[in-house]
Amino acid sequence: MSLSLLLAQVADAAQAAAPPASDAVSWQRRALDDFYSFQFTRMDAQQWQYIAYYFGLRAIFVLILLTIAWTISSWLSSIVRLALTRIRFDQTLTLFFARLVRWGILLMVALACLSYFGVETTSFAAVIGALGLAIGLAFQGTLSNFAAGGMLLVFRPYKIGDVVNVANLTGVVAEIDLFTTAVDTFDNRRIIIPNSSIYGATIENISYHPVRRAEVNVGVAYSADVDQTRSALERAVRSIELVLPEPKPEVALLDLAASSVNWQVRAWCRRESLGDAKQALLRAVKLELDGAGIEIPFPQLDVHIDSPAVEGRPVT
Repeated sequence: MSLSLLLAQVADAAQAAAPPASDAVSWQRRALDDFYSFQFTRMDAQQWQYIAYYFGLRAIFVLILLTIAWTISSWLSSIVRLALTRIRFDQTLTLFFARLVRWGILLMVALACLSYFGVETTSFAAVIGALGLAIGLAFQGTLSNFAAGGMLLVFRPYKIGDVVNVANLTGVVAEIDLFTTAVDTFDNRRIIIPNSSIYGATIENISYHPVRRAEVNVGVAYSADVDQTRSALERAVRSIELVLPEPKPEVALLDLAASSVNWQVRAWCRRESLGDAKQALLRAVKLELDGAGIEIPFPQLDVHIDSPAVEGRPVT
């Protein structure tokens, strides 16, 4: 039996159950009012039969509407997911927006079906609002992480593979989720950081720029010649192949400390070779200073012991 034939038979039965008189509309309204107000004792068999056919027709219509809504929501969700994937949008946000479209459509259709059955959706919306407030208060920390994760995914201060310093931790970004960020430290530890702890603090993206500067601080003895020291440090920085010619390397005289004259050697290199360049620069500075006979001072302590006096004279 086809669906159209079934609906036609149900409609004919509902029409036959209702009184054919001119007050049929008022009779139907009175039956519905008694049913909605739970006045079941005032309803006769004919009214119960009309109520059954009335809600039967609406139930069939609602089932058809929900089936169509389920299909359309799945279709639109797939379209959103494919469109965002094609433009290489973030995978986490892609799945979030696709699910948001689907469940948003299903929620609107469900509210429409409730309204079709005579349920006041305004009070239902108030209940949803109160429930949402209670859930929000219970999960305020989780929602804070969710909001921070959304901001991180939208503004993208770092991406997977970047070396960052966040929440007093330094490492390589391994995963970025809506609630947490996974960072692998340089000693191969996986640290899971809540996004609210990251977005509300200073974020340092160490590997953001393709060119970085390596710095080596060194102190020499006061007896060393300033010009000779500068020449030795310049020879050291020029001997490193990883150092870029532009921007030009620098040798700066920093300050005159308590026991040494402090210098800083600054050299620019590629981001991926920063560690190797700094190690090579440290070695070259030490070798050049040793070759030039320039001393690198270290803290020393001279202790002078006076002989104790015996009867006013020192003991020899």
